[in-house]
Amino acid sequence: MDLKEIYREIVNEHNLHPEHKHDLCDPTVCLHGVNPSCGDDIELKLKIENGMIKDGSFVGSGCAVSQASADMMLDLIIGQTKEDAEKTIDIFNRMIQGKASEEEIESLDEAAALQNISFMPARVKCAQLGWNTMKKIIEEDEK
Repeated sequence: MDLKEIYREIVNEHNLHPEHKHDLCDPTVCLHGVNPSCGDDIELKLKIENGMIKDGSFVGSGCAVSQASADMMLDLIIGQTKEDAEKTIDIFNRMIQGKASEEEIESLDEAAALQNISFMPARVKCAQLGWNTMKKIIEEDEK
């Protein structure tokens, strides 16, 4: 099995069996994210306490890439501080742009499966939807 096939399986698994796609009772912050170019639509819900992301979920619809990417993102950021989550989001976005180091990409765990999405420009916004929505939540929560 080649690397591309393994990456495809990771994306499929997160799309078909997302751990974090459900409603979250009593979130402290919520934000709606939309990709108007293809119709991906999510609502990201988080419990943030004392600067720590305690729990998170998303609901919505969209392509396999957007849904899997949001699920992988939540795998990474739940349990992180807001500051560490911002760093993780930055690494992901730099990976998509081909500007992250191998060590940084490895820190993204399964989200590294989306590294080659940059070769499919129409899918970049799909992959970034959850991450950009998360970034906005952190920015708004700090205000």
